[in-house]
Amino acid sequence: MSNLALLSIFVLSIFIGFEVVSKVSTTLHTPLMSGANAIHGIILVGAITVTDHANNNIQLGLGTAAVVLATVNMVGGFVVTDRMLEMFKGKPRVKKDAEVSGGESK
Repeated sequence: MSNLALLSIFVLSIFIGFEVVSKVSTTLHTPLMSGANAIHGIILVGAITVTDHANNNIQLGLGTAAVVLATVNMVGGFVVTDRMLEMFKGKPRVKKDAEVSGGESK
């Protein structure tokens, strides 16, 4: 593939990704993040593979940036998932004293 074709695919994927994510309602973002963590892992493996086959400094730099951004994206997904799961945990119950005053004043 020519460099122009690769650049065109890259730019189109940015626009498509932005449009897809922006159309998701805010109530669905957190559940989708938990399901998307596996996809982020695959993207990270792909970025590492592409960086491994770099032929010049430009490809190496772009591949390294892709690895860094994919890592940040994947870790962010796990952080969001952890926060979501914390929301569903119940608050710890406070043990009441055995002696409860009945509102009597001395």
